[in-house]
Amino acid sequence: MSPSPSPSYAGVRFDPDAPRPHVESYFLKANDPESPRALWVRHTIYAGRHDASKAVAEAWAIFFDRDRGHVAVKSQVPLDRAHFGRDALDIRVDGVTLDPHRARGRIETGDRAVGWDLALTANGPPLLHFPRAFLYEGPFPSSKLVSLLPDARVSGSIDAFGEKVTVDGWPALVGHNWGKRNAHTYAWGHCNAWDGGEDVMFEGTSARVKLGPVLSPVSTILCVRHRGVRYELNGLAQMVKNRGSIGLRRWSFRGAGELVRIEGELWASDDDFVGLHYPNPDAPMTYCLNTKIAHARIELGIQKRPRMLLESTRAALEIGTHDAHHGIKMYL
Repeated sequence: MSPSPSPSYAGVRFDPDAPRPHVESYFLKANDPESPRALWVRHTIYAGRHDASKAVAEAWAIFFDRDRGHVAVKSQVPLDRAHFGRDALDIRVDGVTLDPHRARGRIETGDRAVGWDLALTANGPPLLHFPRAFLYEGPFPSSKLVSLLPDARVSGSIDAFGEKVTVDGWPALVGHNWGKRNAHTYAWGHCNAWDGGEDVMFEGTSARVKLGPVLSPVSTILCVRHRGVRYELNGLAQMVKNRGSIGLRRWSFRGAGELVRIEGELWASDDDFVGLHYPNPDAPMTYCLNTKIAHARIELGIQKRPRMLLESTRAALEIGTHDAHHGIKMYL
């Protein structure tokens, strides 16, 4: 039996009895370990600034395929017709469901459709990106992130391009983020499908957030799990000491602590990205440049062991920008 994620951050953070501007999402990604194909599913709540009582729930899905192209679909219903568990991962949005043990759904948009029926197995505890509770409970930062199942495995089937894909132990992730808006500029990356088969889970993010009328410097969080042991460069001082550079196609980063040193980059070509519109209740549109088949190259040094070079063509990379001239095709 898979362990359930921590209920304190698995439950929905939006309160329909006290509506306020809010964006929240739960997301699943799974990578084919043998080829550059991946599934991404997102379950969201959006409450606007002017009438937060009319919040909506959405279900999104993308099947990425470097050889055949990508299929992107989305549905939307009033929030009162959806269900987001208050104390546990328990989601139902327009026939799309997610809990700690299973993900199911089918979404059709025009002549496009993506369906999935996947059993989830956890491989380790949740990953809290922020080191202090007040960073999750207080107003800063404006966007919170936790990986409920940071290194899961999924098995079952996916329907895309009118064909069924058999899924057998694909590396996967289930995450949860929320806040009053998306970060002004951000990069987020994750990989647990390495070309050499290494038992390493990497996740990290760099972001600039609004501090009143000004933008903060870039802060960066880097986390690694190697053979079940956690190495996290996420302390308050470490977040400033780490370095991150956010481009429109590439994210590079580095950080070092007493036990671990991480340096690397994630990048993708234009054709591997899917552009998505992420509205904000009180800020301009965020354009999410999303791929789950990015290239990754990371040098990892743990204690006094020889440095590892990790490479992949199946990494997750998302770039968030307000630049409308980003040059990526917008799908949804």
